[in-house]
Amino acid sequence: MDNWTNAKWCDVANLILGAFLFFSPWILGFDAGPASQNAYVAGLVIAILAVAALAAFAVWEEWLNLIVGLWTLIAPWVLGFQGATTAMTVHVVVGILVAVLAAVEIWMMSQNPPRLTTGR
Repeated sequence: MDNWTNAKWCDVANLILGAFLFFSPWILGFDAGPASQNAYVAGLVIAILAVAALAAFAVWEEWLNLIVGLWTLIAPWVLGFQGATTAMTVHVVVGILVAVLAAVEIWMMSQNPPRLTTGR
């Protein structure tokens, strides 16, 4: 863990965002239903992808995080819980942040791809 790059900090932020989304129905008192179910599933997927990226980076993990972030952003309208103000706000904010962090990591990797060889 000597080499903490900006990409790793983005992954840590995604891990925190995923955990927050997962626990938000309990912390903020969402009603049981689509909002809570989506928060559990999307939060868990975001956190797992962040842990996987911290363990061994692969660009496909960031693409999946981007997709899950965008899903989390649009979920209130697709699943019909846009009237639940707190749940909608949490999903939109977390979705935007996860998608932006994933897009930044993808952009950083395209600008400076990781080296596949060691010792040089």
